[in-house]
Amino acid sequence: MTALYNLHAKKKATNLSINSDLLKKAKELHINISNSLEKTLIELIKEQEMKKWEAQNKTSINSYNERVAKNGTFSDEIRSF
Repeated sequence: MTALYNLHAKKKATNLSINSDLLKKAKELHINISNSLEKTLIELIKEQEMKKWEAQNKTSINSYNERVAKNGTFSDEIRSF
């Protein structure tokens, strides 16, 4: 499977604007904001990549599902479940 992003890429400083009270509470709780943002971005990117893949393959998936609904699968007669 292809990596979602380059794990060895250098960190890059950036400016963010977030709710000041949220930032204060995160700091009080010693939450690593950079690490938390990276984890959240990874999940968001995964979700978007999956949606993109599904959209790109929708026609093929629908075609396959229609064929299986009409003809079944090769193992329908031999499976025991």
